[in-house]
Amino acid sequence: MVLTVKMLILLYGVVSYQILTDRPLLSVHAALEIWNHWDGPHYLDLARYGYQPEGEIRLFLVFYPLYPLLVRLFAILTGDYLVAAFILSGVASVAAGLLLERLAQLDQTAGVARRAVWFLLVFPTSYFLHIGFTESLFLALAIGCFLAARYERWPLVGILGALAALARVNGIILVPALAVEAYLTYRRTRRWDWGWLWIAGVGAGTAGYLLLNYTVTGNPFAFTEIQKEHWYKSLAWPWTGIRALVESLSYRGPSKSQMYVGQELLFLMIGIVCTVLAWTKLRPSYGVWMAGNLLLFASTSFILSTPRYVLILFPIYMLFARLGENRIWYTVLTVWSLLFMSLFIGLFVQGQWAF
Repeated sequence: MVLTVKMLILLYGVVSYQILTDRPLLSVHAALEIWNHWDGPHYLDLARYGYQPEGEIRLFLVFYPLYPLLVRLFAILTGDYLVAAFILSGVASVAAGLLLERLAQLDQTAGVARRAVWFLLVFPTSYFLHIGFTESLFLALAIGCFLAARYERWPLVGILGALAALARVNGIILVPALAVEAYLTYRRTRRWDWGWLWIAGVGAGTAGYLLLNYTVTGNPFAFTEIQKEHWYKSLAWPWTGIRALVESLSYRGPSKSQMYVGQELLFLMIGIVCTVLAWTKLRPSYGVWMAGNLLLFASTSFILSTPRYVLILFPIYMLFARLGENRIWYTVLTVWSLLFMSLFIGLFVQGQWAF
C-alpha cells in the first residue's frame, strides 16, 4: 500500500507539473527535480559540502545532521545526491508505514491499524514523506521508539531516540513521552527497571547537535541566532505567534491568506483537537507526544509550516482510523485529505509555497 500510494503521488506530481507549467519533463531525473524545493536543496548542499562556519551554507546549521549524513552515504552508492535523498526517504516511508501498523495493532483492531496507515499516506502534506525532506526518517525513528518501549527493549529505545534527536529538534519530546511509557510499565509491574535509563539516549542525540554547533561556530546555540537573524523566528509564547498570524491577514491577498494563515490555523486546530482526543482515547504517552510537539510548533514569534509539522503527529492517524469505522467519517476524511493533498502538490511542484 505504501509503495502504491508513493508511485501515484510521484506520478501525479509529474502530470500536474506538465499541465500547470506547460513544460516537458524529459528524464526521470527531471521528474525528481520538480520536488526539490525549499528546504530540499539545503539538505543536499549539506550532504555535498558539510557544515561551514561562513558563507550562505552557514545558515543551514539550523538543519539537523542525520538526514544529510545519510544522504551522503547513499550517494556513495548512487553517485547522485538527489536520487540518494529519494531512496532514503522511500525506505524510511515504508518503514514508517509498517511500524505504524505494528504499533497501532497493540491497542487497536487490525482494521483500525491498517486504516491508520492509509490516513498517514493520504494526509494532505504526506507528499513530504516521499521526497528529500526529513519527515519520513524522523517519523520512522519516533514510531520505532514508541514500539520498542512497548516491547520494553530499552537499549533500542535509546539508540532510536538518539538518532531521532539528531534528525529533528522534535526528538527531544521523546524524553517525556517515553518516560510516561516507563511509568506505565512500572504501574503494571511494580518493579524498577534500570533499562529505563536508556531514555537518556535521546538527550545524547540533542547534545550531539549542540556539539556540532560548537564545533562549527564555537557557540553550541548558534542555531538560535541564525533562526532569529535569517528566519526571524525566536522563542515566544504560543499566543504571540498566533496573534501575529491573524494580524498578517491585513496585508495578504486571498491566496497567501489561505496558505499562510488559513491552512496554518486549520492544521493547528486539528493538532489541538487531536491532542485532547489522544489524552482521552489513546495512551497518555501519545497525549504527551502531541502536546509537546504542538507547543514546540507554536512557541515561536513566527508560525510557519504547521501543516507539514503536524504530519509527524502519528496518533492523529489512529484517531482518524477509529473515526473511519463509520463509513461517513471515512469518506469525509479521505476526500478532504486527497483534495488538499492534490492542491498542495500542484503548488509545490511548481516551486510555490506549500509548507
